[in-house]
Amino acid sequence: QVQLVESGGGLVQAGGSRRLSCAASGNICRINAMSWYRQAPGKQRELVAGITGSGTTNYADSVKGRFTISRDTAKNTVYLQMNSLKAEDTAVYYCKVVAIRVGRGYSDDYWGQGTQVTVSS
Repeated sequence: QVQLVESGGGLVQAGGSRRLSCAASGNICRINAMSWYRQAPGKQRELVAGITGSGTTNYADSVKGRFTISRDTAKNTVYLQMNSLKAEDTAVYYCKVVAIRVGRGYSDDYWGQGTQVTVSS
């Protein structure tokens, strides 16, 4: 199976920085994409940033210029570097990995457990 373990959440002051990580493990043949989503109270879950297997990245307009997504392929880990944090960034952050498991010819989506990021002022 595939397991995702997230870490890095916590309390940070407005204007500060935080780095999230998500490590994938299990019977993975290939990871096609990795991404970060977030969900604030009373709001829909939204895509924050994504990175494809080829390294192409995309960001939500609300975080563009402040957040950076990256990956370490050797560790099957995706990171989200969050700078210049605002109160509006407060949410539960979830990582998602699109991966092909060993022995399969198709991909599935796998989700992390979520990590809380709270930005205080």
